[in-house]
Amino acid sequence: MSAGLRRRLIDLACHALQATLPEALQSWGWAVRCEADAIPDDTKALLFTLDSLCGLMPRAIASHLFQPFSALVGNNSPLSQGSTIMKILDAATARPRTLGLICAICSVALGLAYMAVAGAPMRYLGVNMGALAIGLTMLALLGRIGATARQWADGANIAMAGALLATALFGSQVDGAARWVSLGGLAIQPSLILLPMMLVAFSKIRSVPMTASIVAAALAMALQPDRAMAGMLISCLSALALIRPDRHVGVALAAGFASFAATLLRADHLPAVPYVDQILYSSFAIHAVAGLMVLAGVGLLLVPAIAGWSRDADNRAPYAAFGAVWFAAIMAAALGNYPTPIVGYGGSAIIGYALSLLMLPKLSGAHAEADRNMRRLTNGSPSNRHLFVALT
Repeated sequence: MSAGLRRRLIDLACHALQATLPEALQSWGWAVRCEADAIPDDTKALLFTLDSLCGLMPRAIASHLFQPFSALVGNNSPLSQGSTIMKILDAATARPRTLGLICAICSVALGLAYMAVAGAPMRYLGVNMGALAIGLTMLALLGRIGATARQWADGANIAMAGALLATALFGSQVDGAARWVSLGGLAIQPSLILLPMMLVAFSKIRSVPMTASIVAAALAMALQPDRAMAGMLISCLSALALIRPDRHVGVALAAGFASFAATLLRADHLPAVPYVDQILYSSFAIHAVAGLMVLAGVGLLLVPAIAGWSRDADNRAPYAAFGAVWFAAIMAAALGNYPTPIVGYGGSAIIGYALSLLMLPKLSGAHAEADRNMRRLTNGSPSNRHLFVALT
């Protein structure tokens, strides 16, 4: 990354900080800018600015968020902040897809910040931003047909399983592994895009075609071979077997274990790719702030599953599947040379995460019933007021 770009990022971060800080803290913003300008090394100056941003921004946001309520109940009242936090929490957990969308955007942003600090080529940042735009667009378009999910889910899963098998048979090979498809000079990993969505869909809809698609996907993972994705299969299916076992899950889980065993028989010699693999560790070698950004980014991926599991008992199966899928992807990245989802370079996981959000409920169980009752009375749409306040 050029020195001029680092200085522009410093200037952008300082502008964001000064625009966000309340009047009482503006002196801190000017102090950060002056200190960064005084540091001759551009990389050290950027790291100092990002460190200051991480430290001051939460306090600035909290100050603005609670300001409208402090006049009503007093600045020192704990009830004012507590009630606001609960409203925001309820608004977020009532809309699992919206919460996941927020987590995806924040995780990608943290990944971009890490790559900027690490000196990744600007093309890498552009690819991840483009993948986020594609993922969110697909989520918005496909989300409109959620009401007919059962009508298209069987056929869609079978088509996706066919795409995974085609990748295993005809995809681009690297050291004997055929996991990628080359599109316009970019290497796309279809399993990271399609398999999470397939598994979360299977947690909601149990049928013979859905089970057959999961078995075919397991075969594809064995043929590629892809130990990380085979591990994702058995992780998700094991969670479903514990929560809501049936014969469909039993058959799919047996296929998953066979697939994982097949991947263990073939050595995986693929080397680590910079900004893609092993960055859960290598980021700390760059700077502690970079490492924390990476950890925070992967941690955000699990928030929708954790929030949904704890606050929406009616839909625990899809939340468990969603959490198991992305926890398995994170563990694979920690244990081997596999892509670090979302925060590392590569658009496949970003698109896959957005598509897997499609399988989460639009509204959690209790809130969905309340929303139906409200619609019958008012013919209105659900309000995101408190969530939008938090985002602002």
